Amino acid sequence: MDLRIFTEPQQGATYDTLLTVAKATEDLGFDAFFRSDHYLRMGSADGLPGPTDAWITLAGLARETKRIRLGTLMTAGTFRLPGVLAIQVAQVDQMSGGRVELGLGAGWFEEEHKAYGIPFPKEKFARLEEQLAIVTGLWATEPGRTFSYEGTHYQLTDSPALPKPAQTKVPVLIGGHGATRTPRLAAQYADEFNIPFASVEDSERQFGRVRAAAEQAGRKPDDLVYSAALVACVGKDDAEVGRRAAVIGRDVQELKANGLAGSPAEVVDKIGRYAEIGASRVYLQCLDLADLDHLELISAQVQSQLA
Repeated sequence: MDLRIFTEPQQGATYDTLLTVAKATEDLGFDAFFRSDHYLRMGSADGLPGPTDAWITLAGLARETKRIRLGTLMTAGTFRLPGVLAIQVAQVDQMSGGRVELGLGAGWFEEEHKAYGIPFPKEKFARLEEQLAIVTGLWATEPGRTFSYEGTHYQLTDSPALPKPAQTKVPVLIGGHGATRTPRLAAQYADEFNIPFASVEDSERQFGRVRAAAEQAGRKPDDLVYSAALVACVGKDDAEVGRRAAVIGRDVQELKANGLAGSPAEVVDKIGRYAEIGASRVYLQCLDLADLDHLELISAQVQSQLA
């Protein structure tokens, strides 16, 4: 079971904070550092000192880390033109020595688009499908050849399809709860399917849909990695769990029901239930980025039992 650290910097974090967490992620033996792609805080968080851009952050971390994978859950398709995104991700992959993964979603948070003057189109899913075709098509184009695309929302003419990523294939992550279109897109384009913040039962149901869609698309279902993203709140005793829950403004029982909360033993058991339904990777949503002791505890007493 791979454990990955997943952060939400729009809630309030500087680049230096993210760098500290990423270095701890690497030093403590976790598999990867991922971040969200948002420009506006959510809920009661103050969001100070303001947003950081996902791919600029990852570019910096690419030069400051050596081992961990780096990526997004999920890059908002509304934020970037697909040709530009293909260039950005390829460059960061080169900067990292081939450690980048691209999670790409349709975009959904209308308020942040209004706040920063970003268009928020109605037909987001259709645009996402074209974006996936373009980004993967550009990367797959042989050197010396050109790439053209004539879609409803995007058109490319004789693109040199450069630069190329360092990796032969950058892993593409697609995720979500949609019952029909999301599994179909995952079957067509994804190397990994991620379901965020879902129960074991709902995750199993969605994994089954993706597996069925993969078979219909002529792929082996096991060619995809299946993963879950869940909030983490682990403590060595009830008092520590309660303290960590209070800092992030959550109720302990709610966290135990909907996330990975409690003692290390409780969390290991819960992760085991996701493993039983086919998940081989878990993204730990860590909301208190100042609490590096939390990461140390998870590394020492959770990750060590999952090796």
